[in-house]
Amino acid sequence: MPDTAIRAPARTRAVIPIARAEAAQPRSRQRQRLAVQVAFFALFVLAPVFDLFRYDLDADHAWLLGMEWRLGLDEFLAGRESATLAGINIIVRLFVPLFAVAGVVLWVAWKWGRMYCGWLCPHFSVVETINKLMARASGKPSVWERHRLPPWKPDGSRTRVDVRWWAVVVPAAVGFAFLWAVVVLTYLLPPAEVYGNLFRAELTRNQFIFISAATTVLSLEFLFARHLFCRFVCAVGLFQSLAWMANRNAMVVGFRRERASDCARCLPERQSACDAVCPMRLRPRNIKRHMFTCTQCRQCIDACAQTQNTNPDGPLLAWVTDEAARQNEAGFRAQKER
Repeated sequence: MPDTAIRAPARTRAVIPIARAEAAQPRSRQRQRLAVQVAFFALFVLAPVFDLFRYDLDADHAWLLGMEWRLGLDEFLAGRESATLAGINIIVRLFVPLFAVAGVVLWVAWKWGRMYCGWLCPHFSVVETINKLMARASGKPSVWERHRLPPWKPDGSRTRVDVRWWAVVVPAAVGFAFLWAVVVLTYLLPPAEVYGNLFRAELTRNQFIFISAATTVLSLEFLFARHLFCRFVCAVGLFQSLAWMANRNAMVVGFRRERASDCARCLPERQSACDAVCPMRLRPRNIKRHMFTCTQCRQCIDACAQTQNTNPDGPLLAWVTDEAARQNEAGFRAQKER
């Protein structure tokens, strides 16, 4: 949600209206986001343990908030219920809840973008963690990045690259992959059985194959394709982006282009802090259609606030909505058409 209400100024020349961000709070905002990510990751891991949500293949029914969740087909299978009533049960107990959850996610995305990805998604939190570790090891957040990141942080301190961090990057990726593999299995089998067999080193053949295969695939994905997955493969992210693109009033990262010269002095050697911190490797000053996979993590906004904290005009980036969001694109097009 935008930091302050924003109204487009009454000018003949197309410009981009924008609010002054809270320059004193960029770190606290990111700490808040980190706390939310950690809490949701813990929920992702513990939900099956406490039967908050999982599907039990052994019992052939789901669990929701500690209660058994069945489709109500037992009577139909026993021949004591009509097919019509069985169909109604499936619609009410399966499709209505699924559509309700999907509707809430898409409505949030329609108004504010991929907030789930940037603030909750347990996969994206792993992406960001490995990004930071890989940047420490190689100066690049991804093995596919062509150029190193700027050697400066937004607060003005210098980054230090040390190849010894690779001894942390690879174990972290494999460790996260193993954790994901085990947790996903607990969504399908009783968690007590899975964790008990794992701690006693008595996994069944199928459990061992599943965990081994999933760990291998996820390790490769976390090391080499985590950004590609978020940008091109994840269906949840794709539909959020489509909903966001459909709403021209939706929240976007706005940029004060009339002050673009300040960006040239953002970091030494004419480099931009906002480009460097984006975990999806986007250019935050771009128009909306080129920000299709933006996760609204606001790291670019907070980096800009840090680099411009001594500028009396304030930062150049902020969340904007409604008319300001529409002007954000209009200002870019008008400038390009000149």
